[in-house]
Amino acid sequence: MKKSIFVLLIIAQVFFYSCGEDDKVAEKIAKIDVNVEVLRFDQEFAKTTAENLNTIKNKYPYLFPQQFSDSIWFAKIKDTIQLELNKEVQKVFPDFDKETEDLTSLFKHIKYYFPNFETPKVVTLTSDVRYASRVILADSLLLIGLDNYLGKDHKFYAGFQNYIATSLDKQFLVSDVASEFSAGVLPKQIGRTFIEQIIYYGKELYLKDKLLPFETEAQRIGYTPEQLEWAQVNEEQIWRYFVERELLYSTDKQLQPRFLDPAPFSKFQLELDSESPGRTGRYIGWQIVRAFMSNNEVTVQQMLNIPAEEIFKKSNYKPLR
Repeated sequence: MKKSIFVLLIIAQVFFYSCGEDDKVAEKIAKIDVNVEVLRFDQEFAKTTAENLNTIKNKYPYLFPQQFSDSIWFAKIKDTIQLELNKEVQKVFPDFDKETEDLTSLFKHIKYYFPNFETPKVVTLTSDVRYASRVILADSLLLIGLDNYLGKDHKFYAGFQNYIATSLDKQFLVSDVASEFSAGVLPKQIGRTFIEQIIYYGKELYLKDKLLPFETEAQRIGYTPEQLEWAQVNEEQIWRYFVERELLYSTDKQLQPRFLDPAPFSKFQLELDSESPGRTGRYIGWQIVRAFMSNNEVTVQQMLNIPAEEIFKKSNYKPLR
């Protein structure tokens, strides 16, 4: 009995110490000064006329490639599809206040972990629903295609597969920005083996844990709450599948589309496939990196450059049962 009480006391001390450290970090982050400038190019372009086209071109030269003549832009201004895009974006984003608040928080967290980070200028626009490049972060500029965040049931997405349409929601906007930043600080080489690949994505998701504590786990990985619950409930079975079929050190290129790429479901080639979300390999990599960081005293920046094999061996990862 005394031993049980002693163990509980130790656990309680660790818990409260951890909470205290988290509170200190949160206080430091809150004090970081970040000024986010948002330019609503989408709204400005919607009001553009032939008379003021040069004014907006001078303000946003990077959005008007020189090889295109003004006639192209005049046609675009009057194009019925563009007019419809402007109208629908305005309905969902009449203002950008909540998103600006969340981006400010994200940039503060980035600045805390990466002090040399320079806050980019944010420009919102329409992109003809190019969802594959819905967010572009280039040095001091962040471009966000708002027509990619109108909600999964929007008429623009009627012909899309459900797993794609589900991701086209403004709840994932800031998470997408965090992913874009993470891609810039992660090592460029993903690795050839499956374990290297899942840990690469696990590093990205762990970084998002730190940069987006104000968002849900489902938002960080781009799942619905139901998909996240499925992954959590079936974590042990997923891991067992990978181990028993000796996939961890496989270099089979088909593992990427089966378990890592965005997809309607993961391809275990079992009856449960249709119930599973896509990218379950990324989810497992996330849990491995979380276990590693819990068991090792390293900084986030150091973790990003530690080889996948070392992270795996030192994680002592054991899936939830």
